[in-house]
Amino acid sequence: MSKIFKTADILIPQGCDMKKWSVVACDQFSSQPEYWERLESEISGAPSTLYLMLPEAFLESRDQFEQAEKINAQMEKYIKDGVFTTIKNSYIYIERTLKDGSLRRGLIGALDLDEYDYGKASKTPVRATEGTVEDRLPPRVKVRSGASLEMPHIMVFVDDETDALMGTLSRQSQNLTKLYDFELCADGGHIKGFQVSGVAADAASDIIEGFSDKETLRSRYGDLAPAIFAMGDGNHSLATAKKCWEAIKPTLSAQEAREHPARYSLVELVNIHDAAVEFEPIHKVVFETEPQSFLQEAKAFWAAQNKDGACHTLKIITQNDCEEIEVCGLMIGELIGKAEDFCQSYMAKHGGKIDYIHNDETAIEMGARSGCAAILLPTLGKGELFPSIIKSGPFPKKSFSIGHAQDKRYYLECRKIK
Repeated sequence: MSKIFKTADILIPQGCDMKKWSVVACDQFSSQPEYWERLESEISGAPSTLYLMLPEAFLESRDQFEQAEKINAQMEKYIKDGVFTTIKNSYIYIERTLKDGSLRRGLIGALDLDEYDYGKASKTPVRATEGTVEDRLPPRVKVRSGASLEMPHIMVFVDDETDALMGTLSRQSQNLTKLYDFELCADGGHIKGFQVSGVAADAASDIIEGFSDKETLRSRYGDLAPAIFAMGDGNHSLATAKKCWEAIKPTLSAQEAREHPARYSLVELVNIHDAAVEFEPIHKVVFETEPQSFLQEAKAFWAAQNKDGACHTLKIITQNDCEEIEVCGLMIGELIGKAEDFCQSYMAKHGGKIDYIHNDETAIEMGARSGCAAILLPTLGKGELFPSIIKSGPFPKKSFSIGHAQDKRYYLECRKIK
């Protein structure tokens, strides 16, 4: 079995309305409490993952300590009431049909937190892809530190160009035991899950172990310490699990630390090259500024960054201009970081406010308004993510987006962590 990613005893509900059970990740629709209020009304007390987490839309309006106690009590009640059945020593292969009809495939398993470090200088096999905002962790730590269960909305990328893992599982799926097959609530699309155990699990583990092959990694990334697994989504949840584990570990013997369930976090492994994985740039729009001054300073700033190496093209948008600028010699993570540095430095001197915009057309329209300017950043290529985090560390926050909110991972499977 893979040391870093392995099978687990996974809990899934039995005898429940699965459409009510499974809801989207807590960090989605954070500015739309009405989305969550509507879900509460529709679920109306039925067994649901909605009662096992705190939506970030309510962080300011609900008492976090009180909510953590309610969540942990609800977990214990679901265990006592026999809500779960245990899928022992298995992976779960996922086929998620998104709202646009594309199919995203994943594999649920347990990731070793001792092999993960979300720090900027991390050299561990499991890496963060974006900077971790420490202020976002305390509410999550409150819940997890007292929790008997975990449930993942964490997606972790592997760089599997030949589609060895998911391709094999997809071809085997007709011979695997189907665990669930249902329509997700609130435009989440459709999901199927299949148990991967025994010989099939061993074969999957062998493929995953192959991702650590030293010669393959050296040919891809050179002699730098490689990242074998990179966060796709849910970095703050994995960081929370890491902080909780680091608090527990000093209280354990060496043997207990090797076997303790809190050492691992349940995640969904996804191939970065999956056709349904799409990266979208997050652009920067500065309001209440002087556009021509912004444009001239931006051109001078980017001219000073150029050096030998691969090039990326970004655009500066103002009311009267759309200027393309080619920047060479920077990893794309470095380029995004420098764009943020420029905007913050510019606003410190000249004033202004910044916002982060996902859609190209919206960013162009906003940048072209009077008193505004925008930097349109290039799209992250799938082949750029791993080399960039290996060579220059995690991307800055608000660097890129992976799909729409309703396409994020829904809570469904659980695992005991006590």
